Amino acid sequence: MNPHEIRTQRQLLLILLPSMLLLLAFVIYPALYSVYLSFTNEALTGAGALRPRFVGFRNYTRLFSDGKFWNSLLVTFIFVVGSAVIGQFVLGLVSAMALGRSIRFRKTLASIILLPNAAPEVVAGFMWISMLAGGENATLSRIVAFFGVEPVDWLNTFPLTMIIIVNTWRGIATAMILLMAGLSTIPKDVYEAARMDGATPAQIFRRITLPLMLPTIMLYMLISAVSTIAVFGFVYALTRGGPGGATELVSIYIYNQSFTAYQLGYGAAVAVIVLLISVLIGVGYVKAMKVEV
Repeated sequence: MNPHEIRTQRQLLLILLPSMLLLLAFVIYPALYSVYLSFTNEALTGAGALRPRFVGFRNYTRLFSDGKFWNSLLVTFIFVVGSAVIGQFVLGLVSAMALGRSIRFRKTLASIILLPNAAPEVVAGFMWISMLAGGENATLSRIVAFFGVEPVDWLNTFPLTMIIIVNTWRGIATAMILLMAGLSTIPKDVYEAARMDGATPAQIFRRITLPLMLPTIMLYMLISAVSTIAVFGFVYALTRGGPGGATELVSIYIYNQSFTAYQLGYGAAVAVIVLLISVLIGVGYVKAMKVEV
């Protein structure tokens, strides 16, 4: 290696050093510390706060026999599939394809779709609480009253469905932007050739758009699944995980165990399991797309 290449590598390392330090401080170290905590009885009160000690796999043994943990995983799975994999993907793809055409009010439509991301998640959560609250003065109840439907406390009657709808609303913009980027990479000549051969719009979508969009779709599925697993503030503001654990996502379960029940060690064990699940999803994506890393 000549002196010029050595100097270039040192300059690159110097440029990357701040990012590497931030990654170490805010990602790697907290993850490793959580693994350590998961093998202790660390707590915010009691003996575990005064004299934490190593307890081995006791937290994990308790975790896998805890029905509330399995309920939180099931709720999280339904939430991810309903809002990210189905809701956000379908509406994001429809929005991306619509905005890719020369339609009227294109900029206005794009602004409306992007608007949910302008509000902080807690603010958006409280806004939706006012819309979904019980009583005849709630926004949604007043809308359905035109169709003769009685007022309903939507968050207590259909809690999981409501948070799926609300999270879908908030995530359409992200899906739309990523999928628009994928659509822009498809050559226009391919579409023109298909039309000249007599292909219908449905055939073009099924035989051309979806296959060529597959890498982008898989990347979106990875990003959306991992990020939706980690959703906390938005749902916590809406339901606090209730009623009766119906919307207790695994992120809310970790919070409740760590800072409501004060069991940091047990909460860390749950967090480690969630981290492993996220890593497995990433590995599955890499293998599915045959990406070399």
